[in-house]
Parts: sequence; structure tokens; C-alpha cells
Amino acid sequence: MEVLRQYITQFVALDEAAWIAFSNLFSERSLEKGAYFAREGRVEKEMGFLLHGVMRAFYRDVSGTEYNKFFFTENEFAGAYTSLVMRQPNYINIEALTPCTLLVAPYAGMQALYREHRGIETLARMLAESFYCYKERREIQLVLMDAGQRYKLFREEYPALENSIPQYHIASYLGVTPTQLSRIRARKEA
Repeated sequence: MEVLRQYITQFVALDEAAWIAFSNLFSERSLEKGAYFAREGRVEKEMGFLLHGVMRAFYRDVSGTEYNKFFFTENEFAGAYTSLVMRQPNYINIEALTPCTLLVAPYAGMQALYREHRGIETLARMLAESFYCYKERREIQLVLMDAGQRYKLFREEYPALENSIPQYHIASYLGVTPTQLSRIRARKEA
């Protein structure tokens, strides 16, 4: 729990009563590699804080092609936010790419604390704002940058991932084929 507390302190300093109420929502859960934290078609009810491991958020089209949109790494919140907030069936999948350990809490439980503990509501708003800014930067990258530039940013943002997950996941995230990624990597190493 101390890792979670250190993480949220970057955004807001919760008083002791708020911290106790917030931390009591969480329980530890392990996911095996290949297990899903969120699945398309379900109304998701839990959010998680990833302690160990790597997960990917991806969409699957009607033909079964997968498109990686985001990687969750250690010490980050993970969840199918649109499903949680809108209480609608989910469009995104979240899958463990490695064995993972999470702290998991019911989203409704966190929302129930907003009125009583203003700091928790502030934390939720700041996390949402942070994620929105990330999403906007990501969309700009996909539209305005070439694949080589996106690969360079990927390596800066996720320095430990390149050698710990399959290359086809990285290619999907960058919006290129695995063959194109191999060519980009070869040019960068030359």
C-alpha cells in the first residue's frame, strides 16, 4: 500500500482519514500472463493500481485484428475508464502481458468517498486530467509523426518494454507492421 500512497501523493496529499477510507477499498490480485483485467462487452466495475508487471489496452475489430492503444506499467492506475464512468459495456480489452500484481478497488466505492473526502475527488479529477493529456499527446503523435519518430518516443516513454514484450505488440502500438518495425529498428541501430 505504501507504493500506492507515494504515487497518489504526487497528485494530492490525502489526510489520514481519507487515506484510510481510500486504501481500505483495495485488495491485492494476481493475474497470470494472458489473463484479462477488462474485456470488451462487459460493464466494468473495478479499477486497479499495477504493482508489478505489464498490461496492454487494446481494441479488436470485427475481423479479429488487434490494435494496442496503451501499455500499463508498474505504479500506474489501470482500468476501462469509459465503461467505469458511463456504466456501459466496454469496448477495450486489458490483458496481462506478463504475470501481474494489482491493487484492485470497486470504482463505485471510490466514487462514494468523493463527498466525504474532497481530496479523493481531487485525486480522481487529477488522474483523469493526466490521462486525458496523455491521450491527446498520443493522438497527435499518430497523426503528425512518422513511425520512426513514434518509435523514438515509445523508447523514451517505455524504456524497459522493448525487451520484455513481443515486438508485434510494439508494432501495433506504433501503428506499423512487425516488418516495418524491424526496418525502423535496423535504421536506428545503424
